Amino acid sequence: MLPPTSVAPTDPYLTPLIVADGLLPDVRVLLKDETRYASGSHKEPAARAVVARAVADGHERIVVGSCGSYGRAMATACAAAGLRCTVVLPAEWSDGGAVAATAGADIRYVQGGYEDAVEESHRVARAEGALDGNVDGPCKEAIFEGHGHVVRSLHDELGGAAATLWVPVGNGTTIVAAHRQLRALGWPVALHAVGSPGNNPIVTSWPGPYRTLPSHAVVTTEHNEPLVNWHALHGPDALAAITDSGGAVHAATDDELLAAQALLTGYGVQPTAAASAGLAGLLAHARTTPVSGNQIVVLTGR
Repeated sequence: MLPPTSVAPTDPYLTPLIVADGLLPDVRVLLKDETRYASGSHKEPAARAVVARAVADGHERIVVGSCGSYGRAMATACAAAGLRCTVVLPAEWSDGGAVAATAGADIRYVQGGYEDAVEESHRVARAEGALDGNVDGPCKEAIFEGHGHVVRSLHDELGGAAATLWVPVGNGTTIVAAHRQLRALGWPVALHAVGSPGNNPIVTSWPGPYRTLPSHAVVTTEHNEPLVNWHALHGPDALAAITDSGGAVHAATDDELLAAQALLTGYGVQPTAAASAGLAGLLAHARTTPVSGNQIVVLTGR
């Protein structure tokens, strides 16, 4: 394997763009390593945007529901701004809130899944007069703006060259935000979302209309967890965004996630298995469909 090279960002707050020579023959694969934020999550720019809103509005606490990564990002962003943070987590998911707690967040637990954590966090925010920082709450527009940061930086780094973007999908928030920024920039990029087979309604609904899954039907593992939900909070808009961009939705099994994760270590990056979903989807797609041009894989967390 050839040594990895990087496109050096001009903005010190941008994350590396790594040229993954040799990953696919005759195809330029670029790895956008969003794991490099302090929290280890690509959701940190969105969390920072919510924190900015909280400061502007005079809030001292932000409450979010999370299955792990958004909670870590919000706890990190709040700590940097001197705000208090409450993270509500499913009791049996993720790291138990250890990283968010280390960053200073108050951790609460609920029985059930991600959707239950979000619902409880809405209640806590109302009860405590805190800012509701959830992706379906009053900060939605700020969150979209924050998640769009990756597209703006990629556009600057690539000079608007034609490309395809591969992104892990859970709620669909990143996909919607990316599509908004692409349209604003006039940048023709096809969006490809990759999720867990049978465990995400964006995946199971594609290419038809959005339909939620039975809450008991999804299966969470240590590898697919951030990709799993029975109701993707921005599912309908994500499906519309993918269709409009000329992209598609793909599924990646745990074995495919782990294989992609192992390949990525050869390029100096250490994402989780779920964060490697974009590459897993690209590799599976390339086995059956000709692929060319810039293929950008967003690595979402470590």
